[in-house]
Amino acid sequence: MSKKITLIKSEELAKVDYSYASKVPEGWDILFLAGACPINKDGEVDLINDYTGQTKLCLENLKKVLKECGASLEDVAYTRILVASQNREDLVDVWSVISGEFGEHNVPSTLMGVTVLGYENQLVEIEAVVAVERK
Repeated sequence: MSKKITLIKSEELAKVDYSYASKVPEGWDILFLAGACPINKDGEVDLINDYTGQTKLCLENLKKVLKECGASLEDVAYTRILVASQNREDLVDVWSVISGEFGEHNVPSTLMGVTVLGYENQLVEIEAVVAVERK
């Protein structure tokens, strides 16, 4: 049995910098993480109008939750990235930070521009589905 998530590319579709699908090994637990937000411990957004900074903070917060779950970025099977912008360049900037952090573990992802997110001044949110080996 494979001891890691299998990332699936496609020979039939366009070459992209993410996987088209992922396969979780049999018997692993699936965790659905709430969206990682760019908030501090007081629940406030500090990095106003800073897509890159908010993305980095989202990733830091995501990694903290992953650690509490006994997981890491390599255990992520899927992400959905929400960006409060209608400007494609903002989405590309956010994606560049995220793909840089994930590196070779380029999981299937959906990148979406939205009109507004839950916290005042929030620009970015990262949802994740994670797979961990059952103990």
